[in-house]
Amino acid sequence: MTYFGSEAWWWPYLFILLAGWLATDFWRYLGVFIGGRISEDSDAMVLVRTIATALVAAVIANLIVFPGGALADTPTALRVGAAAAGFTAFLATRHNMLAGIVVAEAVLIAGILFGL
Repeated sequence: MTYFGSEAWWWPYLFILLAGWLATDFWRYLGVFIGGRISEDSDAMVLVRTIATALVAAVIANLIVFPGGALADTPTALRVGAAAAGFTAFLATRHNMLAGIVVAEAVLIAGILFGL
């Protein structure tokens, strides 16, 4: 079973669907199955939360430092400033995630429109 295993037009789509589902949902179901039996305060759950948070932070840092698409045309200082402003708004509003996102987006859009 390979990506180029068939000449049918639908095969690559089916392959991506199956490969994507098998690679992610198995681990989700396993996490639900095992996670439901583990105390939230256990060392294992603390480790899982720590790793998940680190992965999200790494993805965000990667998007800021090595962006793709239209974001690559913006200056690095603008991207870092927008992230810092969003984080500051998040902390100032007692961990309101929506406020942090809106502020970061506003700073980024203002920087793009006004050429900062």
